[in-house]
Amino acid sequence: MQQRIIITTAFATLLSAGTFAADLPGKGITVQPIQSNISEETFQTLIVSRALEKLGYTVNKPNEVDYNVGYTTLAAGDATFTAVNWQPLHDDMYAAAGGDKKFYRQGVFVNGSAQGYLIDKKTADRYHITNIEQLKDPKIAKLFDTNNNGKADLTGCAPGWGCEAVINHQIEAYGLSNSVDHNQGNYSALMADTITRYKQGKSVLYYTWTPFWVSDVLKPGKDVVWLQVPFSSLPGVQKNTDTKLSNGANYGFPLSSMYIAANKVWAQQNPAAAKLFSLMEIPIADISAQNSLMHEGHASEADINGHVDGWIAAHQQLFDGWVKAALAAQK
Repeated sequence: MQQRIIITTAFATLLSAGTFAADLPGKGITVQPIQSNISEETFQTLIVSRALEKLGYTVNKPNEVDYNVGYTTLAAGDATFTAVNWQPLHDDMYAAAGGDKKFYRQGVFVNGSAQGYLIDKKTADRYHITNIEQLKDPKIAKLFDTNNNGKADLTGCAPGWGCEAVINHQIEAYGLSNSVDHNQGNYSALMADTITRYKQGKSVLYYTWTPFWVSDVLKPGKDVVWLQVPFSSLPGVQKNTDTKLSNGANYGFPLSSMYIAANKVWAQQNPAAAKLFSLMEIPIADISAQNSLMHEGHASEADINGHVDGWIAAHQQLFDGWVKAALAAQK
């Protein structure tokens, strides 16, 4: 008799679970995330994917595309979402692909991202360098010359990321065209070379952003310092943006936020997912910490999935709350 009760109870539980699964809003719907080829973006993308799976969606692995292609792909409905919509850095690309008419974007996913130019602290202290405009001086520029052409070598931003347009604009706006070369290419490889030069005691000049592993290796305030700019100057739709901070410092880039941007039509057809996108927020420090693990060699697909599992387990109540609120939005 007791065995029959156990079997009956187990069957009822399975039936209930099956009914619940059938009622999930994402059942039968496949989602395609996209991100850039920066593998450090995978962590936050997969956290969103895991939450969508809890809503019943089938979520493919993220496709890696250039940001420009990504926005046009999203706008056309050939992809579902990106978790790395930078604002205001990507504003021109976002607008060119259709802006708010084509995209759903509600709620800040990652807040307080910084960008800018840095040099090693030893050189900054010795030559009293605080502002990038000082690189107009040939003697200062020569300190950062790696190929003996008399110009400072700036480890810069890969083409298509958005930051390269800002750097190129500012080099001209600040009168640095004759004294600074903007070195572009594989950013990780360029930064590896920059870090090697730093460890050899040489002067270094580079662009970076947070969250990213670079600032865990070259620590601002200890190993390197941020350079200020003489005045605010940004290209395109950002041209009237004041980059001066409340404390009066100006590093040339406004504090940025990252959003989850989704195809608008898809979001309208999937209110549970849209609600989820609007609620999710990840601390920038958590992304930086995970990126550092990747830089230390824990960067395989299995490693990153393990990082995602660990983050969700450590924030289970928050994660479950997002899913619960999203399910309620479907009704």
